[in-house]
Amino acid sequence: MTRPALPILGLFLLSAGAPLRGQESKTPWTPLQRGSDNIEVMGHLPLGPGNNLADLDIEQEPGRPYAYVARARYDGLGPVGMVIVDLSDPARPTKITEWQIENQDLHIGGARDVKYFHWRDRIYVVQSLQFQQGGPDADLGAVVLDVTGLPDPGSVREVARIREPELPGGFHNIFVYKHSNDRIYLLTTVSGPFANVYDLGTLIDEGPENALAGQIPTPGADNSARGYHDFYAAYHPDSGQDRFYGGGTGGYYVFDVSDIENPELLVTLTGISGITRGHTFTPTPDGRYVIAESEYQYAPLRIFDLKPALDGERTNINQPVSGWTAHWEHLVHNHEVRWPYVFVSGYLDGLQIFEMSDPANPRTVGYYDTYLGTPNPDAQTVMSGTFGVDVRNSDGLIVVSDMSTGIWTFKMQGFSGWNGEDWGMPDISSVQKWDQPVKPRPVS
Repeated sequence: MTRPALPILGLFLLSAGAPLRGQESKTPWTPLQRGSDNIEVMGHLPLGPGNNLADLDIEQEPGRPYAYVARARYDGLGPVGMVIVDLSDPARPTKITEWQIENQDLHIGGARDVKYFHWRDRIYVVQSLQFQQGGPDADLGAVVLDVTGLPDPGSVREVARIREPELPGGFHNIFVYKHSNDRIYLLTTVSGPFANVYDLGTLIDEGPENALAGQIPTPGADNSARGYHDFYAAYHPDSGQDRFYGGGTGGYYVFDVSDIENPELLVTLTGISGITRGHTFTPTPDGRYVIAESEYQYAPLRIFDLKPALDGERTNINQPVSGWTAHWEHLVHNHEVRWPYVFVSGYLDGLQIFEMSDPANPRTVGYYDTYLGTPNPDAQTVMSGTFGVDVRNSDGLIVVSDMSTGIWTFKMQGFSGWNGEDWGMPDISSVQKWDQPVKPRPVS
């Protein structure tokens, strides 16, 4: 199935004034030429009939070559839970074990996002869950598992469940963040106009009953709405702030969460043509630019410059500086930023990589199509294929989860690892440094 590159100028006429610069990936891939010459397929692991995969997270530490992959349930088929994969040989990823929710046939919904963390010399995984009413566990948001003993499958054990009886519907997305106060926080979506913040150290030491540490509001969302769809948090060295980046009702929002109990709104990105609800929202390591996704067919990734707002010239940003998409008729999903590269899980378009050293002119530098299914006029079918993506900073290994075809591992020529300082940037990404302080300690 040849997918020709088509004119995309009209896609980027997103607001009044001058046309927005942007790029569509020029990727004439076919079943016989699925990827660019600089992308090497290292390995592929199908995970059973239907696969039914959602997001994934990979450990970053040497000696811990493990990936955690959520099992959703699409069209009422497949198990719900999490698969643990051994990546010690990236050419031969191997399933170690699998955790599944009990009473599979009674649950309505599935597993979604997954993140790992360290606490007191132990290693844990948080598996988010989203079950509907009409079946069990509609109030269950996440399960926490101790995975310290891997690769021994018998050592994996459940240690806690996070429930929110007053906010049924589970956690669609989660993010684990090591704060500058050295606490480990779990950020979660909930069925309300805010994000919940749980102290994972308290959860492990005392139980989930006392773990709720704060809430981050969604400006303008009413009480019945799920305020956020996705989010990210990072330390900002220039200001000494911990910052929260959330996409949800109305657009995108940046908060100072240095005081986790009293978040302070810094920047809004609302009133953007074509966007009523934000999705994945990720800053560059210096916090100046953000890459914003919105979950609808034909939507490009938009790149915004936050500097005018952070400098106090305005409070709202509504005009992107550029945009990028893999194919104008499709839609890209999650992404990971390793400046100047952005690694994208592109649904029908597989793994896509673009670079944004000039944020006004992003350009595609690599791709591989993990899904060769045929799209049809039903818009929902553009949400098939590659779902999650992650990057191992130590060696540049790229791992994606495909809803239909399983787990894939890749290397990109010339990309053998990432440290932001090599690019004149803070060494900040979604990767958390568990054994290092976030904020530099004063020199005595």
